[in-house]
Amino acid sequence: MIFASIDDELKARVPGIRLYCIECDVTPEESPAPLLEMIEEKCRELRCSLKLEDISALPAIRASRSAYKACGKDPARYRLSAEALLRRIVKGEELYRIGNVVDLLNLVSLSTGFSIGGYDAGKIEGEIHMGIGKPGEPYRGLGRGDLNIEGLPVFRDNLGAFGSPTSDSERTGVDPSTRRFLMIIIGFGNSGKMDEAARLSIQLLGKYAGASNMETNITEG
Repeated sequence: MIFASIDDELKARVPGIRLYCIECDVTPEESPAPLLEMIEEKCRELRCSLKLEDISALPAIRASRSAYKACGKDPARYRLSAEALLRRIVKGEELYRIGNVVDLLNLVSLSTGFSIGGYDAGKIEGEIHMGIGKPGEPYRGLGRGDLNIEGLPVFRDNLGAFGSPTSDSERTGVDPSTRRFLMIIIGFGNSGKMDEAARLSIQLLGKYAGASNMETNITEG
């Protein structure tokens, strides 16, 4: 399994970071009807129970926004992926349908409020280090183009930055050729529901992505 560590600078600014990593073999395909029905049900539930102005107060979102501020980034300008997903749903917009692997990840994020990275493990070179983005550090966000990651919490491998709680990258994105998948649930000092998020992830990966040879690891800052 690919090992993940947290740099000292990030640990000093944001104590209590916790990463729950799940790595497994998967079979990417279109999302089956039962998974799409689960997603639609969750979206209906959120639209009925959540107001736009309440999203930033959700425990996992609030802790993550505080972490961004501690790193020097404005969370209102560079929204966390979980917050962006929740806002999209509450505003009545539809969730993008990407495929079973990414769709189930989004369902877990909507259900728990955690930002979750999803990567093709075969495209990651060496070990993973989580740190803070540097000025001018190159990053191509998935579906976003060039992204200024200065001051953002980021994941790096031997080739450079490849993931952040705001946007995954083009370089390590999941596609139909993906066979080994790495999922990182990111907790910034509020990891009360992280085990719940991990259990749901493992369940959905097994049921809807044909997951096998699964390994898990927890890194704490």
